[in-house]
Amino acid sequence: MNTSHYIDHKSMCCFLIPFLDCYDPLDPNGNFTVTFDTYDWADDGYLAKVTIQNFYQYRHVDKPGWQLGWVWQQNEVIWSITGAFANDQGNCSAYQTDIPHSCKKNPEIVDLTPDALLDNKSEDCCRGGVLDALAINPSKSLSSFGIKVGNLGGYPFNGSPPLNLTLKAPGLGYTCGPLLNVDPTVSTDFGGRRQRPVFRTWKATCTYSSFLASDSPVCCVSLSSFYNSEITSCPKCSCGCRPVTDKKMDTCIRQAYPLGTSVEYDGDGLDTVKCTDHMCPIRVHWHVKTNYLTHWRVKLTITNYNYMKNFSNWNVLVQHPGLSKEARTYSFNSTILPTRFRDAAALYWGIPYVNEELIATTEDGVGSVSTEMLLEKDSNSFTLKNGWGFPRRLYFNGEICEMPLPDTYPMLPNGSSKPKPSHFLFLLLIFFISQTLIFTWG
Repeated sequence: MNTSHYIDHKSMCCFLIPFLDCYDPLDPNGNFTVTFDTYDWADDGYLAKVTIQNFYQYRHVDKPGWQLGWVWQQNEVIWSITGAFANDQGNCSAYQTDIPHSCKKNPEIVDLTPDALLDNKSEDCCRGGVLDALAINPSKSLSSFGIKVGNLGGYPFNGSPPLNLTLKAPGLGYTCGPLLNVDPTVSTDFGGRRQRPVFRTWKATCTYSSFLASDSPVCCVSLSSFYNSEITSCPKCSCGCRPVTDKKMDTCIRQAYPLGTSVEYDGDGLDTVKCTDHMCPIRVHWHVKTNYLTHWRVKLTITNYNYMKNFSNWNVLVQHPGLSKEARTYSFNSTILPTRFRDAAALYWGIPYVNEELIATTEDGVGSVSTEMLLEKDSNSFTLKNGWGFPRRLYFNGEICEMPLPDTYPMLPNGSSKPKPSHFLFLLLIFFISQTLIFTWG
């Protein structure tokens, strides 16, 4: 098979129907950009700096980290690499003395860990492939490594951009476009007074599709309030249905990736989770706790039903009109993201060394993190009627969560939405009636 012309039919969704799945209206410019900057020539090839930049506002790369692959157009080899390594050297038997780092036609590159030797490191490397979301930590939203490419014959040996770029971050779901020639990347020296472009730059973008990543959602939302004792649970079978063989089972297996998918880098594609009616690895609970004169209070709780997986550097995005006013979040970090919608979008994530890791469920109980939020009221829009106090959308680690149907939301008690006279007016009315009767019967 000629791999340079092979495109999986499912991988074409981001190009054929981008607005149905790959486009996120709350993060319209989100993508991973991969850049190859050739900055010097070698005896039989070139030296390049490869950079992976995460432009997603609230999607990050968790452990075990990113994996970048491609297919060489010619007979290239990687003589050496800094800041990363190829996970397979390939067949280098044709070389007797100087042995290349990788001779594979389709190398796959992974990041070094922080404890790597100093001689093997490069700028912006060596975090185990972990990339933070752009809105949370821009300085750690990129990773780079250096490669020396050779075996391109005699001069001129410009080489051609690699084909079939692939990105696992760390699982499936990403589709990459071709590496294209663009204007050379420009850096500065002499204190910023001199510009220095590289020799050439190839650039590609990779976008995420939940359709490619999983056959079912990974999170769901439950709701409750102070004014109604009933709790609106996650919709049944939100992330798959509970096995019917034994309802007493506490441990269930769910398919984490599409059936028939080979997942070599991120386990066997299965999740071991606590058995629930919703079967979601993650549940987010929104509780309207108190209604004050000028403020209202909400408690947000994230629960991890995975038995085998912790979530480090997790985040939750909530879209709600009431978040546009001043808010105080007690136990999470938070920021408001710019959107084109009237409803504000607030991003929440853990505090380092306090709750930035959402631990797995154990025999001792489920892993969870929570915070309370004190929100200022907007007198023109605030109400508890018709479920206004509950989120419009909610995301966990960039994945949209299954919301309950609006007609199942906790509702105000009967008659609570009708205007009622104050106690003072009511007593005043009684007083006038009594005075009228006394005067009449006097």
